[in-house]
Amino acid sequence: MSAPFCASQTFSADCPSRLLFDQIADKWSMMVLKVLDDGPLRFNTIKRSIEGITQKALTQCLRRLERNGLLERRVIPVSPVAVEYEISPLGRSLQKPFAALYGWTLENMEAVETAREAFDARQGAAIAAE
Repeated sequence: MSAPFCASQTFSADCPSRLLFDQIADKWSMMVLKVLDDGPLRFNTIKRSIEGITQKALTQCLRRLERNGLLERRVIPVSPVAVEYEISPLGRSLQKPFAALYGWTLENMEAVETAREAFDARQGAAIAAE
């Protein structure tokens, strides 16, 4: 039996949508799905496409995405055995929202940098005043 969906926006710890959101909006998931946009890839190709991701982090991310139905894993019967990953139809349904989020990031990066610099300046002034 699956857990019920949350009826309100209280963000309770046991809300299944909270866990799903955490898993699809984590540090690596959106990047992995973006790398797989053009079609299936093998593990090492995905790893080379995302600077800084460790083998362990990529393995965990791919397993989470597969478990949530966003990726499909296919074993290729060659010697040695190879595995490739592909975005599932459910995962493809995330492409439009992720593209919007990425577009927002690009459009607003300058404003975010300005806000960061202003914040850091205020913090520096507050520390200096102590």
